[in-house]
Amino acid sequence: MWPTSENLACESDIDRWYEKFSPLLEQFIENESIDSKFKMSFKSVYLPLAKWIESKQAAGPVIIGINGAQGSGKSTLSKLLVQVLENIFNKTVLHLSIDDLYLSRDKRLTRANAIHPLLKVRGVPGTHDTDLGIKILKSIKSASIDEIKLPVFDKAIDDLLPENHWQCIQKKIDIVLFEGWCVAAKPQSQAQLSLPVNLLEEKEDADGSWRHYVNKQLSGQYKEWFSYIDYLIMLNVPDMESVYEWRALQEKKLIQSSQHNNHYAMSAQALKEFIMYFERITRQCLGEMPERADVLLNINKDHQITAINIKKPSDQV
Repeated sequence: MWPTSENLACESDIDRWYEKFSPLLEQFIENESIDSKFKMSFKSVYLPLAKWIESKQAAGPVIIGINGAQGSGKSTLSKLLVQVLENIFNKTVLHLSIDDLYLSRDKRLTRANAIHPLLKVRGVPGTHDTDLGIKILKSIKSASIDEIKLPVFDKAIDDLLPENHWQCIQKKIDIVLFEGWCVAAKPQSQAQLSLPVNLLEEKEDADGSWRHYVNKQLSGQYKEWFSYIDYLIMLNVPDMESVYEWRALQEKKLIQSSQHNNHYAMSAQALKEFIMYFERITRQCLGEMPERADVLLNINKDHQITAINIKKPSDQV
């Protein structure tokens, strides 16, 4: 059983923070096209969670990993937490998405030609710039550089933007929110890899070489990358069906907001096939990660976080 949540903040503090942040919350809801009932979870989940994160930042920078399946709401959670932590708790926060660290299309194609054709599709371990990811987190932890350059990946064109579009950070970072669908994922056993989990693996990876390669990445550089995470938050989705539904909503928003010609926007069938690339690791995380996450955010079928469950220090391993 998951341990009982600890008392994070008194009601008067929550009310005071809510009143202070209310104008920014209204703007955030409008910008993100979120239902107004989100306000209820903001008081019961987001403010207490922000307080918990703030309490973990002591003398040096703290890195918070945020794991959640596609469409679970990782980016929305992270963007709002940045605003709350900066405006209420006066912290300097970096939102680092694993999606911004994808390899360029050309580099993925090179890897696909050399290792396995499925690696041309972004997403799975083996398609990220892990060297840069490790360098960024290591630099923040050690405060060894005065400037951090963060890459920007544009999903609408399925490619990394030129370096002159990258984000330049020139300030001391208190908190990093490092989010991604496979953040802190662990490798599977050889027995678990033996059988395909969907049609993609059955047809395109009949010999298992792709999934074995991806799994090997989780044992190597990705393990080193994720070792910089101090605390782990997991958005726990109900099932894979919800992943398909919610990721489709994300694609719709991408099409509506894109300034490009949407050449790479996916149809419903293409999206379903795309999610198959992520299914194995997503199911693995759903099965084992809730027991080791420091914070578990359970999401219901209506895409609402029902509670914030925080592991007590005595329960952590």
